Amino acid sequence: MDVPNAGTRGPAPANPGVIAASGDPVNPLRDPRDRRIPRVAGPCVMVMFGVTGDLARKKLMPALYDLANRGLLPPGFSLVGFARRDWEHEDFQQITYESVKEHARTPFRETVWQQLQEGVRFVPGEFTDDAAFDQLAETVRQLDHERGTGGNYAFYLSIPPKFFPTVVEQLKRSGLSDPGPADEAGHTPWRRVVIEKPFGRDLETAKELNDIVDAVFPAHSVFRIDHYLGKETVQNILALRFANSLYEPIWNRGYVDHVQITMSEDIGIGGRAGYYDGIGAARDVIQNHLLQLLALTAMEEPVSFDADSLRQEKEKILSAVRLPADLAQGTARGQYSAGWQGGRQVVGYLEEEGIPADSRTETYAAVRLSVDTRRWAGVPFYLRTGKRLTRRMTEIALIFQRAPHLPFAATDTKELGKNMLVIRVQPDEGVTVRFGSKVPGSAMEVRDVNMDFAYGESFTESSPEAYERLILDVLIGDPPLFPRQEEVELSWRILDPIEQFWAENTKPEQYGSGSAGPASADAMMARDGRTWRRL
Repeated sequence: MDVPNAGTRGPAPANPGVIAASGDPVNPLRDPRDRRIPRVAGPCVMVMFGVTGDLARKKLMPALYDLANRGLLPPGFSLVGFARRDWEHEDFQQITYESVKEHARTPFRETVWQQLQEGVRFVPGEFTDDAAFDQLAETVRQLDHERGTGGNYAFYLSIPPKFFPTVVEQLKRSGLSDPGPADEAGHTPWRRVVIEKPFGRDLETAKELNDIVDAVFPAHSVFRIDHYLGKETVQNILALRFANSLYEPIWNRGYVDHVQITMSEDIGIGGRAGYYDGIGAARDVIQNHLLQLLALTAMEEPVSFDADSLRQEKEKILSAVRLPADLAQGTARGQYSAGWQGGRQVVGYLEEEGIPADSRTETYAAVRLSVDTRRWAGVPFYLRTGKRLTRRMTEIALIFQRAPHLPFAATDTKELGKNMLVIRVQPDEGVTVRFGSKVPGSAMEVRDVNMDFAYGESFTESSPEAYERLILDVLIGDPPLFPRQEEVELSWRILDPIEQFWAENTKPEQYGSGSAGPASADAMMARDGRTWRRL
């Protein structure tokens, strides 16, 4: 049986990368049950498919090194890469070394790298190559013997979804997905599979993908990665709401006018044309990241913070989400055109390499949703995401209703807006509260001011990168931060009607690179008497 906390809990290892003000080593990934004791992965092998991609090079390999550098991986931890490359083990070790040197967050230490490098292996082959997967099975068995990894394997599928069925079937055929019987000590090896988004491209394909994976791996061994859920500021939504008596009494329709959830990017599609065209902003971001943020913002207090309790509350909210009655008025979509950004001229989406000249894929999407619960009845949730916008930023903003009575002259409060609570997810992680305050002087003049909390200024511990937390959770078998299939399907039920409407009725509106998005998004808000927060 795959036991959920199969990691180890022991004395805190020295952590050379992060030092507290007291001079003692500290660790941002400690066991939440005891702040003095870290959560350390047990013996295991990670098999990574898609090691030539940007995600593996820029995020996954550096995250593994950072975990090792923090003392959170066992000495025998091993990494096996699988790809269609004519590489030897030494070639993959060099690729991993270069990725770590360039992208790791913690200081590079030769001793840590040498220990990690000893467990790095590579198997060349196609996903359809039976012999390659047989060689992969032999390689991990050798690592079990040489490095004491105990037959525990995590398979990371950092590959396009169209290859999932082939790889999963090969894992089954080669016996890699079968943990086998318990050993003499009673230990049953575990097998876990990690799936990167997107989880399908609509409800039908998401169900098909789930059937394929479920036929090989039990549900508790499937980890669907949404890296936003690994961000400290996203997890802090729960702390902000449920660890404080200050906010929860006003976290409802009696005080909140509306909620804005934004993820804006100042970059284009880069080299992702093959993936992005035909997917678009809504499938790429709203279906997963933004709907997860909505669920965490709107959910009721769970009975505990275990995986099942958290998921149940998120699923209740997602099942209560309702679309606007008129999708033409309640949604907006756009496509960036050529313009100036960051002091340089950039091309439009249709001029990007690999994009068809007649593409209707949106690079900007906005939608107004409602949540039919007693807490949120009548409160609109506005979600927006886009590329080539003014700046990179992700935030959740609760905009509160105006005070029912202002005992001031109109001129005293002419610059006074609505109170706000803004959770900054990235890049300047923290929380801002906006409220009215008297301007110093003899006259009564009230003006908006901000009260700020910033992670970087308030804690001596550094925040781990999202993939560090999520990979460690996979290796330990801790599932709270991973959406299960029910959440995925509920998200597609929300998005599918919008995508169908867009496909049948609208063409993306052009917006200039470096702008705040298409005019139709502003018009959507104006019809409700509201405006977007400035990017």
